[in-house]
Amino acid sequence: MTDIKLDKNKLNIELSDEVAEGQYSNMAIITHSHAEFIIDFVKMMPGVPKGKVKSRIILTPEHAKRLYKALAENLKKFEAQHGPIKDSGGNPGTPFSMGGPTAQA
Repeated sequence: MTDIKLDKNKLNIELSDEVAEGQYSNMAIITHSHAEFIIDFVKMMPGVPKGKVKSRIILTPEHAKRLYKALAENLKKFEAQHGPIKDSGGNPGTPFSMGGPTAQA
């Protein structure tokens, strides 16, 4: 168990070992209603036609906007330090091939 203390905001956050390990995701599906945003983090495997949702996060619209701004700020800092992130140009709304063999029955 790890405690994360953010002095700036005086937050004390507990992080369990299990959650600290994280979940790998190479795709995110975002949907929303008038009251909430839902982000499903999916893991797609090469040659497997069906992905698996590894985590689902539900946010209020206000928190979704804060997340958007925080991601934009952190991407800007990352690229300033490491250079531009290459955009593969894929359309996130459509299925994609990961370069693996096609599964056959």
